[in-house]
Amino acid sequence: MRLDKYLAKATGFSRKEVKRLLHADEVRVNGEPERNPARHIQDSDSVRLDGLEMDKPEPRYLMLYKPEGVVCANDDPTYPTVLSLVELPRAEEMHIAGRLDIDTTGLVLITDDGKWAHKVTSPRHKTGKVYLVTTADPIPADAVDKFASGIKLNSEPFPTKPAELTLLSDTEARVVLHEGRYHQVKRMFAALGNRVISLHRESIGTIVLDDNLFPGEYRALTDDEINSI
Repeated sequence: MRLDKYLAKATGFSRKEVKRLLHADEVRVNGEPERNPARHIQDSDSVRLDGLEMDKPEPRYLMLYKPEGVVCANDDPTYPTVLSLVELPRAEEMHIAGRLDIDTTGLVLITDDGKWAHKVTSPRHKTGKVYLVTTADPIPADAVDKFASGIKLNSEPFPTKPAELTLLSDTEARVVLHEGRYHQVKRMFAALGNRVISLHRESIGTIVLDDNLFPGEYRALTDDEINSI
């Protein structure tokens, strides 16, 4: 982690304030003055500010109930972002692990642990993501086999990986994906001549959206939830 980011996380100061402290020679790394904000800090390094040892910043892990009309981005000129809903210091620096479309609701994971976020989204880890889908037209029974076999999406050379489709009613289904292509659920149904009119993510791996959360609310993940990824 960069020294300026390390200090910002440990103190709550802005990056601008941290740089001022660096230039004022108030920071020591392993006992030596350090002015370079880009210096990489390792776990074994000792960082002191004005003589006080800085505790290593602990990463934060959140689940958030994304409402409709909010974008999964760090910044957007038009729409509110999921990070704008997080009332924590330096929330704008956190990673969104598993993004959703603007009109899709449900579980989003947010963290400042980049490696953990990558495990959530990497196809190599095959983390299943569960969606509740409502379609405009009835879903034919043979769609179950088509999802399981993989569906060729428009303008993509390879079909989707096998997905699990469970029919709940004529126009409702639960879908489990093990990859995350662009607008994948909507495009899979479109390839079958249907249209998704609502989409809600219920879970990622074994992390299930908390029933006690309302749209726009969030909570910290438990240790078991963090370690499940």
